[in-house]
Amino acid sequence: MDIQKKVLVIGAGISGINAGRLLLEKGEQIILYDDRADTDVEKLLEQFEDREKISVVIGSVNEKILSEIRLAIISPGVAADSDIANAVREYEIPIWSEIELAYREGAGHLAAITGTNGKTTTTSLVGDIFKKYSDNSFTVGNIGIPYTEVARQMNDDSYTVAEVSSFQLETIDQFCPHVSAVLNVTPDHLNRHYTMENYASIKLDICKNQTEQDYLILNYDDPITRKMAQDERVKAKVVFFSLSHDLEEGICMKGDSIVLRENGTEHVVIDRKDLILLGGHNLENYMAGIGIAYYMGIPMDVIVETVKEFKGVAHRIEFVREVNGVTYYNDSKATNPDAAVKGIQAMNRRTVLIGGGLDKKVPFDDWIKAFDGKVKRLVLLGETAQIIADTAEKYGFTEVSFVKDLKEAVDVCAGAAEPGDAVLLSPACASWDMFKSYEVRGDLFKEYVNELGV
Repeated sequence: MDIQKKVLVIGAGISGINAGRLLLEKGEQIILYDDRADTDVEKLLEQFEDREKISVVIGSVNEKILSEIRLAIISPGVAADSDIANAVREYEIPIWSEIELAYREGAGHLAAITGTNGKTTTTSLVGDIFKKYSDNSFTVGNIGIPYTEVARQMNDDSYTVAEVSSFQLETIDQFCPHVSAVLNVTPDHLNRHYTMENYASIKLDICKNQTEQDYLILNYDDPITRKMAQDERVKAKVVFFSLSHDLEEGICMKGDSIVLRENGTEHVVIDRKDLILLGGHNLENYMAGIGIAYYMGIPMDVIVETVKEFKGVAHRIEFVREVNGVTYYNDSKATNPDAAVKGIQAMNRRTVLIGGGLDKKVPFDDWIKAFDGKVKRLVLLGETAQIIADTAEKYGFTEVSFVKDLKEAVDVCAGAAEPGDAVLLSPACASWDMFKSYEVRGDLFKEYVNELGV
């Protein structure tokens, strides 16, 4: 290894900064690249201790810079086929995702979870199970704590669960969890991955380095993930979970109980009346989490105790407040139509619905069809507002309002809702056209709801 050469960190957001810090801890010299012309270089450098080992490049890289580097770490927000990534590849320089870097620096027992929907809830559940079992545990990835931030704190006895996205899986190399899971695959991020086939294939890369000693948890009810079990990349033992099929092997429902079956033995895990979270999609999350924890070697009594206590995550069908007989729910994490369908299905009353956001080039037909007489008014904002309205009109739904921002959306909903109704923020779109993240969007929604009647 040529220790004189540097590491290029592509992207100067949270992921890039934490990757840079990890590299500096390893004694590397780094070049931090960002394509935003308005980047405040001095403010960026203030986030590092070894500033003398960092150089910052804004806008583009030239041949001289490319000749100085031996490795590139790419942030998930930067496409793998971007101009900067292609320029690096032309020089035959390896490109790793941040999770690849963290995996190589980390240690211990690793589970990794991907899928279009349910990742955060399932990862949070598994993280809580690990935490109850061991003080030496970590919950990382898209769930909030960058993997690179804590990788060097891990040791051989650590238990880590990582929520990983298709963006991160695009550029893994040796990344290999002991238990991996693909929860489901529905249309999302097609503005980046172009086709469903490509998107699904990238998701399955989560298991590409696993061996016969490892496990892959798949959703039997999703035709795409069920088919994954036959893919030539799959070397791990496949364990299915299913909400609607009686499986001879795997995790499924038996009456009102979740059961886990393996090698002719049936473990009755928990009755659904003992679960806090409601809805079929959450039963799937419970089943996946139970399977992941079990095959990571966690005792069943620890799993059951944690499952009974688990209260879910913020921004996913989160109760906010009741105002004048109207119940408000924050489902800002529904960043694609399939997730938003589950939000609608969880409502048990007439609903005023807030939707719209970044255009990811996905269809909204299934979401609109899921309204099924339950949605009384649709309040739209963001890039996709007109696209969604046109889709709704195609199916005969015309009770639509357009608003300029989220504050106006809440006010319009408060005016349209009657006692006994629900108001649901479940956008079916990413937030980045108007907000920094879905968390910011959800927090603002809660803030505006809490201001009602004050």
